[in-house]
Amino acid sequence: MNPYEEIVEGERFLRSAPGERHELICGRLHECVRISIANLTHTRMLTPRSVVQLSASNWFRPDMTLVTQETGKIWLAAEIINSEDHRSDTVNKKLIYEELNIPRLWMVDPRYDNVEVYHGTPYGLSLKHILAGREILQEELLPDLSISMAELFGR
Repeated sequence: MNPYEEIVEGERFLRSAPGERHELICGRLHECVRISIANLTHTRMLTPRSVVQLSASNWFRPDMTLVTQETGKIWLAAEIINSEDHRSDTVNKKLIYEELNIPRLWMVDPRYDNVEVYHGTPYGLSLKHILAGREILQEELLPDLSISMAELFGR
C-alpha cells in the first residue's frame, strides 16, 4: 500500500502507508464483517480506504466503511489507528464524524490492542465500550457479527 491523501476540514493530508500489522487487522475485520452482512440487503461494505465524501471539506478514507445500500450514506466507519499519525484519527477525524452524526464509529487501536465503540446520539458520539483481551466485538445492527479482540489483533 502506498501513502494516500485525505482532506480534513479543507486541508490535504498525506497519510503514511499502513504497516503490515495494520493491514492484517484490517483484513481480519473486513472478513468478519463481510460474513456478518452476507444476508443483509440494506448494507454494503466498501473496499478498504475507499474515498468517502462526508462533506464538501471532508474526504476520508476509513479502513472499513458500511453504507446503506439505497442511499450510499455511511452508517459505520472503522479507523485503524496508525501510531505515526494517530492524532488525525483519534482527535480530528473523530470530531468530524461526531459533527456529521455518523451512527457508529469503531476506533481500532493496535498500540493497545483495543477497540473503542461509539454510538451516535442526538448529543454527539457516545463511547459505549472499550474492548480488549478476550472481549467480543458485537453490533446490534449486525446481528451475526462476533469477533474476539484476540482474534482481531492476532494474539
